[in-house]
Amino acid sequence: MDPGTATGLALTAALAVVSGGLVAVGAVLAMVVSSTGLARLDDAFARWGATNVSASGTDVAGYLTKLGGHEVVVALALLVVLAEWARGRGRHVAWFLLAVVGSTTVLMNIVKVLVDRDRPDVLRLASFGGASFPSGHSALAAAAFAAFVLVLGRSRSRATRAWLAGGAAAVAAAVASTRVLLGVHWLTDVVAGLALGWACFAACAIAFGGRLLTFGAPVELAARVAEQAEQADQAERAEGAEHADHR
Repeated sequence: MDPGTATGLALTAALAVVSGGLVAVGAVLAMVVSSTGLARLDDAFARWGATNVSASGTDVAGYLTKLGGHEVVVALALLVVLAEWARGRGRHVAWFLLAVVGSTTVLMNIVKVLVDRDRPDVLRLASFGGASFPSGHSALAAAAFAAFVLVLGRSRSRATRAWLAGGAAAVAAAVASTRVLLGVHWLTDVVAGLALGWACFAACAIAFGGRLLTFGAPVELAARVAEQAEQADQAERAEGAEHADHR
């Protein structure tokens, strides 16, 4: 609650974000229990994937789905940390990514145990473990790739950050889609997984001060980072205008 600390009061906001994410997961679970809303589409989506995906499509989905696995996520996180360490700012990045991946893993496994939902009763074309709800691959892909983009997008222009964010969302959506197409999750599983993953990412990002990625940093430092980002945006706009004049 220290007003001189950029991430002090933000911890309260982070708790609210996590609560909001869990409410979203709870809403999806309520649909599952009552067979309403998105749950009405579960069986149709599962059976469509099992009967319509071609052999080549299965291969592509098999590769994409690995982007949400712990092995790939941890390996990419290590690469991001090493890249940032080479730039002299890897220590806080390591703690941030550990918080994102760790909190997502813990929360999704707690929900899996509590709900204990069965997997779809269709041909399953990928490996899986544990209960079905929520989708762990979807949650990890949503949280981890958003975190990677936040780290790698620092000191870059607003347009670049927007492209990176769009790419992260596309990867998460692709991973979620493959879990349904491969017959290992229901549609509602992956929707809940995405909600949980993005909530965990948002909470950790707030707690670490956004692009600051420094837990408990002073407000003055946050102001300097915001000013640098604005300067980068202005420089990019000026460069774009210069190119337009030359054409």
